[in-house]
Amino acid sequence: MSSSALHRFIGGSPGAVLLRLIVLSFVVGFILSAINIHPLEIFDWVLDFFKRIYEMGFEAIDWAIQYFLLGAVVVVPIWLIMRVTRFGQRN
Repeated sequence: MSSSALHRFIGGSPGAVLLRLIVLSFVVGFILSAINIHPLEIFDWVLDFFKRIYEMGFEAIDWAIQYFLLGAVVVVPIWLIMRVTRFGQRN
């Protein structure tokens, strides 16, 4: 990777980008510490989120199908009526 490609990829010179990342990391770390959130808690939240999605399994699919069908009962007839009325206007 050439120097200009590296600059475009990381968004500037490596030293400046590193300095910005260090300052931003410090500020975000300070804010998270002030509201009593720690890195392992964030990691646990993400893991729990994916675990709940996995545990929902087929129940989630059933839930999604029910909402899809509920919406389709309203959307498809409206779409069909709009298509029919527009078809009549073109002639």
